[in-house]
Amino acid sequence: MAGLEIILSPGWKTYWRVPGEAGIPPSFDFSASTNLKSVRLHWPRPVVFDLNGIQTIGYHDRLVLPIEVTPLDALMPVRLRTTVDLGVCKDICLPASITLDADLSRTGGEDAIKAALADMPVPAQAAGMTNIGCKIEPTSDGMRITANINLPNQGEKEVVVFETATSDVWISQSVSTRSGTILTATSDLVPPEGVPFAVDRSSITVTIIADNSVIEIKGCPAP
Repeated sequence: MAGLEIILSPGWKTYWRVPGEAGIPPSFDFSASTNLKSVRLHWPRPVVFDLNGIQTIGYHDRLVLPIEVTPLDALMPVRLRTTVDLGVCKDICLPASITLDADLSRTGGEDAIKAALADMPVPAQAAGMTNIGCKIEPTSDGMRITANINLPNQGEKEVVVFETATSDVWISQSVSTRSGTILTATSDLVPPEGVPFAVDRSSITVTIIADNSVIEIKGCPAP
């Protein structure tokens, strides 16, 4: 397990894996690493920023991003080389690119990584969700998804974020309403071709971000 630590100056922020319509999505290139089979990023709970009616999602002050590493040969060390492209914002947003090189046989930073892993989104069932049903229908340029989530109220502000397994699909900021224990959220999904397309329900991730909680739901079954 490795960890990428980003320290931001006061007033600056960087983005979550789903940054919102106006954000810059972070990207990682690990191709220059040695003895590396795969990596998995563990994103800690993000926060929602609102500026002049524009919603973005990310982190301020400090981010420790745990990186779970699987080596090709477990008996040999891993050298993790990565280029990270990300956005940082204050009054304006700037793209940034950093190159990192780490020998994972070294130790250090365990407490910070453990703390970040402990701050992951809560699974839906642990948060009290009893059911989710998703209606998916075609639009003129893609698909529209509407999720009805039976979940206790998480607070005054509940932001619902949809993700698909296809990274090039544009997903609109959701519109959500609540009636009792039912939270309803709708987003449009638009592929580069601008036409309706097949959506794999099992690969959809639904994240609910509230003031004091972040909940993650895997899969979006039919009602």
